[in-house]
Amino acid sequence: MTYVVTESCIKCKYTDCVDVCPVDCFREGPNFLVIDPDECIDCTLCVAECPVEAIYAEDDVPAGQEHYIDLNRDLSKNPKWTVIVEKKDPLPDHEQWATVKDKFNELDRNE
Repeated sequence: MTYVVTESCIKCKYTDCVDVCPVDCFREGPNFLVIDPDECIDCTLCVAECPVEAIYAEDDVPAGQEHYIDLNRDLSKNPKWTVIVEKKDPLPDHEQWATVKDKFNELDRNE
């Protein structure tokens, strides 16, 4: 089992999670983070660090967000989505987006 970044991260991109990851499994896109399932060691450290509760164990992804499992896998292989290992400031309008639901259409895949 691996961990998955879900919808709450879109347009917020808090990076507290990457600071605690012992294996550098996070990849960064323009307005979202993903976890590379081939790198994740299921340590759970990132879950508690996410201020918008966007990270779930693969088996616990909320109903209706299961497509984020494949999305994390696919985007983590995109060469434009690079490894992120240090905390950065969240996106400038993160507070506005932190509680918004149904943000999938806002995802910038940078493909």
